[in-house]
Amino acid sequence: MTEVEGQVRVEPIDAEREARRQLALAQIRQYPDPVLRMQAKPVVEFDEDLRRLVERMSALMIEARGVGLAATQVGILRRVFVFSPEDDEVATLVNPVITARSDEVELDDEGCLSLQGVLVPVERAVTVRIEGKDEQGNDVAYDLEGYAARTVQHELDHLDGALMIDRTTPEARREALGTLRPRVVIG
Repeated sequence: MTEVEGQVRVEPIDAEREARRQLALAQIRQYPDPVLRMQAKPVVEFDEDLRRLVERMSALMIEARGVGLAATQVGILRRVFVFSPEDDEVATLVNPVITARSDEVELDDEGCLSLQGVLVPVERAVTVRIEGKDEQGNDVAYDLEGYAARTVQHELDHLDGALMIDRTTPEARREALGTLRPRVVIG
């Protein structure tokens, strides 16, 4: 089983796999892209376009070595995300809604495919029930705990235009923004 650090799988990687990872990351919107702050619209048509989007997002998430990817992260303002509740499994949630969450919360580091090189502590509910549809329009529901619960809360935030740096401490936010700030290189 691979470890997950933030929202990224951690395991040894060869040069070819790293090249594919970089190609996938190049297709994922990066902070401060304004689309990451926009609210996604509900999906009304469960058509071939939606299935192609889900297929593309699933492939990008796997190649980028992530555990979740929201449509807004690929520049599409639709309420859909993919996530990996377990190794080698990809699930889709369209128009997701958290219908129950535990009172118990846990503080842990999160990373994001759209905020490369940043890990910040974020408090999240330990367990959640999330409901929605799959890409075919069928009802789906997941009762999740631990890291999978954290992942779906993170992805749902993306659909609402919120980022993990909005949910962390002021100190961690300042440090993250310093890491993300473009630097001028004088050579």
